[in-house]
Amino acid sequence: MERKLRKILRFIETAGVMFAVFDENDVLVYANRLYREAFFLTEEEYPYWGDMMRRNFEARRGTVIGETDFDLWLKGTLSRRGKVPFRAFETDVHDGSWLWMTETVDEDGWMVCIASDITKLLVKDSVLRQERDIALRRSLTDDLTGIANRRFVMERLNDMIARDGVAANGRPGCFAILDLDNFKQVNDRFGHFSGDRLLIDFAREISLQVRRTDCFGRLGGEEFGLVLPATTGAEAIVIINRMLAQISSLRPFPDHPEFFYSCSAGVASVIPGEAQSELYARADEALYRAKSEGKNRVCVAEIAA
Repeated sequence: MERKLRKILRFIETAGVMFAVFDENDVLVYANRLYREAFFLTEEEYPYWGDMMRRNFEARRGTVIGETDFDLWLKGTLSRRGKVPFRAFETDVHDGSWLWMTETVDEDGWMVCIASDITKLLVKDSVLRQERDIALRRSLTDDLTGIANRRFVMERLNDMIARDGVAANGRPGCFAILDLDNFKQVNDRFGHFSGDRLLIDFAREISLQVRRTDCFGRLGGEEFGLVLPATTGAEAIVIINRMLAQISSLRPFPDHPEFFYSCSAGVASVIPGEAQSELYARADEALYRAKSEGKNRVCVAEIAA
């Protein structure tokens, strides 16, 4: 077995493609020489993907990022990165070359990245294709918060339902709706600009706690959706309670240090054969109970006998 592993690694090093593996936290686990050269990594470095991209962005090298605000770009990218089992796309590099990249994600959130140099195959409409890809990304991103929008969340929800919400380990998936408590009072007291700041703050804080395999995005207004594949209702409660505790500890307005806010959530486990609208309605009903029972809590939808 050890001999076969060494042979596989030699093949990866000489295959002429860039190859890397990231764990469920997006930390580099392995990268061959070509990948390290393309993204300016030493042999001893195993960074978080976002840190690697930030360093190259600031040095104007590696992948070309067509945004001036790196943090906004990163937040939006992470809300979509690794949320589908496989994707392929083109990307250009500051040295003028073009790469064809694929990302394959397993059920535990580990990602295999493979990139090939396709500069010689580049055709005249490459700029048009790049603009198309940018437009597609923006169509899946919420304008205000920079995270995934309703369309992307619902697509991931459909993916989970299509698998009957059950992964190889037999655990059902869950869908949660998170809603900021007393949000209208925030707008009335501080103004809509502060309300927008609060939504941005909330999106950022929750995004930091979302697992690679999950999908978090804004559904509209002060409502957010969280898709939790291969997660039981009990596990979802633990995850979301941790999120609610973090939100309650924040003081988002420096000019008003006494102000804090909270969030309520409703969770529904996937029932095989259930329509998306039915799952959504059960999560919404659980959210209504969380609000009526005092807010700043999570309730789980009941399943009819």
